[in-house]
Amino acid sequence: AGAAAEARFISSAKGKGLFATKNIRKGETVFVERPVVSSQFLWNALYNYRACDHCLRALETAEENAQRLLGKSSLVLPHPEQCSIRKDLHRQCPRCQVTYCSAECRQAALEQYHQVLCLGPSRDDPTHPLNKLQEAWRNMHYPPETSSIMLMARMVATVKQAKDKEWWIKAFSQFCSKTANEEEEIVHKLLGDKFKGQLELLRLLFTEALYDEHLSRWFTPEGFRSLFALVGTNGQGIGTSSLSQWVHACDALDLPMLQREELDAFIDQLYKDIEKESGEFLNCEGSGLYVLQSCCNHSCIPNAETSFPENNFLLHLTALEDIEAGEEICISYLDCCQRERSRHSRNKILRENYLFTCSCPKCLAQADDADVTSDEEEEGEGETDDAELEDEMTDV
Repeated sequence: AGAAAEARFISSAKGKGLFATKNIRKGETVFVERPVVSSQFLWNALYNYRACDHCLRALETAEENAQRLLGKSSLVLPHPEQCSIRKDLHRQCPRCQVTYCSAECRQAALEQYHQVLCLGPSRDDPTHPLNKLQEAWRNMHYPPETSSIMLMARMVATVKQAKDKEWWIKAFSQFCSKTANEEEEIVHKLLGDKFKGQLELLRLLFTEALYDEHLSRWFTPEGFRSLFALVGTNGQGIGTSSLSQWVHACDALDLPMLQREELDAFIDQLYKDIEKESGEFLNCEGSGLYVLQSCCNHSCIPNAETSFPENNFLLHLTALEDIEAGEEICISYLDCCQRERSRHSRNKILRENYLFTCSCPKCLAQADDADVTSDEEEEGEGETDDAELEDEMTDV
């Protein structure tokens, strides 16, 4: 199929960018991309957000999902036939019992990385090197989560299992890399004040669990830090939810007006109740590395956005405007609220989390605005949390 977009080198300062190879209409899907590697966040999994261990498809039915988020096992959802979860297809790894949404995902995981990472009967053994690594990570990186040490573990395991190791090492090396002091800033952002001591502890545990001589550089202090920075800069948040899939399916139902109003009111109330109980943590969440998506530069007035409409790790990039052949395709690394703030505030977030100052048309047009933030922005300044490290968690 002729791709609608291709990556091109722009300059050493900007690195790569993604450009349209033909005219793309507003609302069109520019591409659908599968990650090179992905992983669910560790706290998310610990709190029983049950997802396929390979593609992150939510495993609970919409009703189970809503019951858990509400803390109410008696809840009944109308139109249960609109739930897309097929439990009859779910499969487990016979050795360690992690669950997959299908035999295909189980096989794909086994072929790419799971042979190395399968804990077998040691799944609940706290002294197993991989369990020690995960426990250490959870104690350093609390929710809201933006990354996972297991994404890096899967990168190592992928190379270990591969017949053509060089191909994979090259695949991972094409992700944007940073200078040593930039790497340091990103790691600092991920691990907080104690980052040097914590990073060294993680590196030792990572080495104990996964060392491989083909990848010896990744286990040195410098190499481990760049691996960390690679995941910190390029990792794209993935969110899946069987409840939101059910809501989309219900929205599409052709119902008599009264029934439609009743259903809409039920759904609105459900989300209000869930928010009281579970706050903003609605989705199964993880992150992945996507070759094309990672080439997309940021704009405060993006012409495309990412989403996960298939309830798994397949990323859809959709045009928000008509895009002409040859035009650069940009997404926003900021969420809607952040995009409405002053140029000064937007760039503060971008510098802290992505190490660049934005020069998109909106920022250039506001270049003469005073470098101060309005009062309510000042109050909000302290609230920029680590979730911004990652491209915004896209609502599914």
